[in-house]
Amino acid sequence: MATSPNSVPKIISALAARTQLGQIMRRARIDHTRFVVDRRGEPQVVIMGIKDFLRTIAPEKKTLAAIRNAARKNGKSKLSMREINREIRAYRRERPL
Repeated sequence: MATSPNSVPKIISALAARTQLGQIMRRARIDHTRFVVDRRGEPQVVIMGIKDFLRTIAPEKKTLAAIRNAARKNGKSKLSMREINREIRAYRRERPL
């Protein structure tokens, strides 16, 4: 049963998102189901398939081209996993609590 991109998203807990991420990703990709992950009753993030995202949120050509160009300009287009993890740690240290 495919879900329309404009339908109401399915609300799931953060625990369910962690323990069932593979299944959620498959449903988002194949069935176009959208998920809102909540934590303690507050919506935190949306999970949706990339095709659904590109079709409804971000026009593919302009958005992806901008992301690619920004990554190339900042030297981030070919990061190793170690470098990606280093960037994440640095961001987490900088953000306010």
